[in-house]
Amino acid sequence: MASDIVPIQLSLTEGDLVTLWAPKWREDGEEWEAFLGDDDSLFAFPEVTQLAAFVRTEDEHDLVDHPAWSVVPDLTVAELTPDETQQYDIVGVPELVAEDADTWTIGELAEITDMVRSIADVCELDVVTEVLDSAPAFGLLRQGTLPFVGREGARLWTQLVEVVAERWDDVIDALDDMVDTPEVDAAALAAAEKEVAVAEESATDAPATVAAGDDDEEDNDDVPAGFWEEVGIDPIRITSADGEYVTLRCYLDDAPVFLGTDGTIEVFGSERALARWIGEDGPEGGSEGHDLVAASTWSDVVEKAGVGELEVEVDDLNAYTLTGLAADLAAGTTAVDGAQLELATELLLDVGEWAGDDEPREALADSQSLGWLVSFIIKPDPTRLAPSPPFEAESARFGELVDDLQARLHVH
Repeated sequence: MASDIVPIQLSLTEGDLVTLWAPKWREDGEEWEAFLGDDDSLFAFPEVTQLAAFVRTEDEHDLVDHPAWSVVPDLTVAELTPDETQQYDIVGVPELVAEDADTWTIGELAEITDMVRSIADVCELDVVTEVLDSAPAFGLLRQGTLPFVGREGARLWTQLVEVVAERWDDVIDALDDMVDTPEVDAAALAAAEKEVAVAEESATDAPATVAAGDDDEEDNDDVPAGFWEEVGIDPIRITSADGEYVTLRCYLDDAPVFLGTDGTIEVFGSERALARWIGEDGPEGGSEGHDLVAASTWSDVVEKAGVGELEVEVDDLNAYTLTGLAADLAAGTTAVDGAQLELATELLLDVGEWAGDDEPREALADSQSLGWLVSFIIKPDPTRLAPSPPFEAESARFGELVDDLQARLHVH
């Protein structure tokens, strides 16, 4: 795990509170993890401005000895605001487990449970650890939906739901008792609030700048949309160790859908081969045997291909190169092409979601070492402490994800 300090949001009885978390790091041969607090309390604040005021003026807390602490007092209020991926609705867990045990429910519960367990370990909250250990399902959430299928899976999920119903209040009470909101320096708070006001004023003024370019926007609007944009389906190119292929993808209700079915993607050696397959094989069999038929515009694609007028062109933003990334990750953060990695990560996540495979989402989550490394590379921030090598484990894990994706390609 990268040596870093992360703003997080914890939703508890008192509402949404922000604090800082230092994920596990190694120092002097030992592994550490910490939160903003002291031996008696975890410090959390209702407003990010209060957190900013505190870290800019106080040095009596457990994070002051962290190797990255020196950069924290200089962070802006915006940089101290937790990302959506670092927001944990602990008080909402009973409502969450009332939903079906699908990918999203289990994924969100896994994130919350990991954070709660980290707090329990660092703050020595035995009652919280006891609750999380009382149902085996809490320890299986990182495996996704697989442990919860079938009769045995349903039993595990039911047991977890029962534990939440009976004992989650114990977890919330323990965390509520541990949290404390210290007083902050009034001048530092006023400065942080002024910083926010100035940022909001600048954001309000931004549309006026955009308005000056209205003529350009109108010119862009006059450009006719291409065929693929009209039908809402994108040709994409995948370059892997096995070769370079083209296929199709669209989004239905924001969910990715590929040209394929049952987790297998139909890919072609050239744009012409793809168009020919749609025109010749598609109408009689091929087009009825894949998930893109769910798109209302698929018939338009088949019709155009059938008369030989379908031109397949891949936009640069839909060209995904998977080769070399695993080796580059092993070489270090500066060896990786961030744009290439970001696109590859997008493809891995899209394919995983479409195929019902939770592994890419889990491995690339910020709470995992690979996800943390990828996040550092594709979202560069000079205030963050660079991850510490070696990265062999992260490289190997990324290579496994790429291999799994390659295995899904059915080449024509």
